[in-house]
Amino acid sequence: MVDSKGWEWEKANQSPWLTPTDDVYYLANKWLELGFKKVLDLGAGLGRHSIFFAQKGFKVSAIDISDYGVNHLKEWAKKENLDIDIKLGDMISLPYADNSFDCVIAYHSISHTDTSGTKKVISEIERVLKQGGEVYTSMCSKESWEFAKAGYPQIDENTVLNKEDGPDKDVPHFYANSDDILDLFHNFDIERVRHIDYCVIDNEKQDSKYYYINGRKK
Repeated sequence: MVDSKGWEWEKANQSPWLTPTDDVYYLANKWLELGFKKVLDLGAGLGRHSIFFAQKGFKVSAIDISDYGVNHLKEWAKKENLDIDIKLGDMISLPYADNSFDCVIAYHSISHTDTSGTKKVISEIERVLKQGGEVYTSMCSKESWEFAKAGYPQIDENTVLNKEDGPDKDVPHFYANSDDILDLFHNFDIERVRHIDYCVIDNEKQDSKYYYINGRKK
């Protein structure tokens, strides 16, 4: 298993990472209707989703491996007068008790490791979720340019080391296909898996594909 490495947020254009993604509006409504209260933001980054869920009335815990991200979220939560449990930690060993959360959001985070690490992270998500609790997460697709064509150094059959300049340079990225996802999440009832192709972003052509997974712990 490779060592975990967080984003170097100092090198990032932070603006896009301060706005909640479209998906969380749907998730907040769904989870509130289900009576869910306690949510874990796994790989919280700068904290956009932690802030969003706290503002919606959830009891939020957030964890990230980046000192910069954790400190940014603490200052943001203080400014917004929000009570969020914020921890610095590694996603392969979560500092929470079994069955602690109704739901877990892990947006563009659990792929930042190799195959062994990904399996460990998913087992940790399963451990901290209550029975019937839900996970919403994303995974890099093997159809993406970065995996299929970039020629980045390969760590194992599913993992490459990103070499593009930016905040996640030298961060491992695990890539999956639909069969991999069904195998990895075999202890979850999978409600939906979407495969999204980001072909144009801000008028620039892309070849970046991701899976978005919504599952419930059996």
